Amino acid sequence: MTKKKIILFLTIFFCIFFNIYSQKKYAIIYGKITDENKNPISGVNISMIGYPYGVVSDENGNYELKIIANNKIKIAFTYIGFEKKAILIKAKEGKRLEYNEELKEEINELEGIIITSGKNYIEIERIDPKIINFIPSASGDFLVVLKTFEGVSSNNELSSQYSVRGGNFDENLIYVNDIEIYRPMLIRSGQQEGLSFINTDMVSSILFSSGGFDAKYGDKMSSVLDIKYKKPSELEGAVTASMLGGSVFLGDRINNFTYITSFRYKTSKYLLNSLETDGSYQPNFRDFQTYLTYKLNEKLDFDFLFNYSSNSYKFVPEDRNTSFGTMNNALGFRVYFDGQELDEFKTNVSAFSMNYKIIEDLNLKFILSTTQTNEKENFDILGQYFLNELDKEIGSDNLGDSTLNLGIGSFLNHARNSFSAKIYNIAHKGYFKKDENFFRWGIKFQKEIIEDKINEWKLLDSAGYSMPFSDQEVFLKESSNEKNNLNSNRLSMYFQDTYKFPMDSVFLKLTAGLRANYWDFNDQFIVSPRTAITFVPNWKKDILFRFSFGFYHQPAFYKELKNLAGEIQKNIKAQQSVHFVLTFEKNFKFWDRPFKLKTSIYHKILNDIIPYEIDNVRIRYYGENNSKAYITGLDFKINGEFVHGIDSWFSLSLMNAIENISGDNLGYIPMPSDQILNMGLFFQDYIPNNHSYKMHLNLVFATGLPFEPPNIKSYDLRMPSYKRVDMGFSKILKSEIDVFSKKNPFRFIKSIWITAEVFNLLDIKNTVSYDWIKVVPSATNPNPNFPDQFAVPNYLTKRRVNLKLRFDF
Repeated sequence: MTKKKIILFLTIFFCIFFNIYSQKKYAIIYGKITDENKNPISGVNISMIGYPYGVVSDENGNYELKIIANNKIKIAFTYIGFEKKAILIKAKEGKRLEYNEELKEEINELEGIIITSGKNYIEIERIDPKIINFIPSASGDFLVVLKTFEGVSSNNELSSQYSVRGGNFDENLIYVNDIEIYRPMLIRSGQQEGLSFINTDMVSSILFSSGGFDAKYGDKMSSVLDIKYKKPSELEGAVTASMLGGSVFLGDRINNFTYITSFRYKTSKYLLNSLETDGSYQPNFRDFQTYLTYKLNEKLDFDFLFNYSSNSYKFVPEDRNTSFGTMNNALGFRVYFDGQELDEFKTNVSAFSMNYKIIEDLNLKFILSTTQTNEKENFDILGQYFLNELDKEIGSDNLGDSTLNLGIGSFLNHARNSFSAKIYNIAHKGYFKKDENFFRWGIKFQKEIIEDKINEWKLLDSAGYSMPFSDQEVFLKESSNEKNNLNSNRLSMYFQDTYKFPMDSVFLKLTAGLRANYWDFNDQFIVSPRTAITFVPNWKKDILFRFSFGFYHQPAFYKELKNLAGEIQKNIKAQQSVHFVLTFEKNFKFWDRPFKLKTSIYHKILNDIIPYEIDNVRIRYYGENNSKAYITGLDFKINGEFVHGIDSWFSLSLMNAIENISGDNLGYIPMPSDQILNMGLFFQDYIPNNHSYKMHLNLVFATGLPFEPPNIKSYDLRMPSYKRVDMGFSKILKSEIDVFSKKNPFRFIKSIWITAEVFNLLDIKNTVSYDWIKVVPSATNPNPNFPDQFAVPNYLTKRRVNLKLRFDF
């Protein structure tokens, strides 16, 4: 779609809905927010429920909010670490109503929040789940919000995978209601990825740490994402539909029983048709989730979480035409295909938990969970390719046409791969608060039964010669035929204490913990001490300092055990990362609006690392603990009300990640995840005096990742920088405060949103990986000094426009 058509489309979109409602009349509500000790609280969110606008209280706890007049509306007061409050107000036009609110502090074992003198600090990042619905994203995935955060990078809009501070995709922990979520094993490209486990509509809280996290979180080296699903207090639901799929969810509370259930469907066919390989794309991704809770009494309650996902990907390629190179060396790569690919990924997760609050400050939780996954990857694809030099003469009638053939050949890719896993867990965790101490502990037993069958090979022919060349027999370019079974048991446990020093003028908190893990497969027992100290000085400026130090061991799950040939290596040990993280956080006012500046400096020492290589989203390990590495970086983030009443943020990260692989004689070289600079921006705006029209801008820039030619150890090559701009325009057709007549069919709907999204607004060609094409001297190209292999870029998606409609009831 051309730029003119996009502009015309958006103009028509706004004209249609611009005058649906006449301008509303307003009143003012103002007051002061305090805690139970009458201390003012700054940073409290005050908003009209069902309307995308709000304010926050200032350093003295004062606030002033413009509200819709002559209608009954709900005003919500929310603040991390305090109980949420809501009031019902009806005000006449032009009136000013005073309402002072007192918030009660709540004990929440999961939050990691500091509250002192009415000020709020979050030791791990907290994310508002409502904002995710408005971030324009080609994947439509929940995890898109992380990709604009400091220290987080992702160079593939089709994938939900992300790396954090130099780690790879396999080094990130994800929990949903204390259940660990696992990545698919056979996924090799973003095209195959379906729906991620996390369902945005069901989320109540999101916590994220990019390093230096506590001992209560598990055994991975890079980051932790902690998700909690919500327990509805009243009937609620939503229906969402777009050109990329749809979803429906329903939740309610019936006495002591709550439920929330959702069904989602996704198809990325519309996006995949913009790739340079033409063909029949048939991706179909579905999942069903439900979360049930029952409160037996004030002390005892039960939870049940269930998920079933079925993702299939069928692809029948036809042809591909890729132009690449430079103005002085313009090349073209043409391929004609036969065959098809058919993949299936099915996952089932069930978890039952019992929560027993013995007394107010003592809580015990018991969890039983199972995860079962079955994955199949089948393809037979024959490709016949032509590598040509293109006409590069400016003004030529044949500009861009082929002028010289540099090489011809064919390849045949074959795979019959299957993977199945059954993971059983029984766990206990608890907490106890005593005076200034907050003790946490946990223990988990895990059993894994894994079956893995790999039958994969690639035949490469160039100008009639099979590669690698032999004049006596035909060799395969790549081949792997393995059958592995793994039956193992793990035991992990942790204990930690958070102690608040009783000081009047400053805030000082120390968290120290110990984590242990044993795996009977390699008979390894590891201990990981972790500690963090948080200091809030009694200065006029709102400032926090936090230093964390710890050992983060990552025992292999399964993929890390296999070498490049697919063979299990039984001597693999846990990888180790030692974190040093210093964080500075400052709350301040600018333009009389709240902002927060966060800066982190970190250094990681990595030992017993298993080297790996990345192709698209597929990670292949070398199967040996023969590398050590260092990662150093600086993260910067500023977030706040760049536009009055709505949050935006900007992040910037600088990093250097190097490793020394034993035996390669190259010394320290860049790691595959060495991304020198990464920048993210999420910006929101609205039309003045009409906040129902909003704009959402999502921008990502990242310098290129290292790559190397096959069988050649050369680490001085880098991909082009990843540059991406996605933009969305949304309009509230109905908000919760709009009242329809009894005859109106939309009277039961709380809100209606319509959004137009433009993916890859600048239509930039981003490279995700390379196909290496090897040629031999021929009659048309007899020069023996001519390069014998070329890196043909695999580009990501082009510009696309998406429409999305959402009903909340």
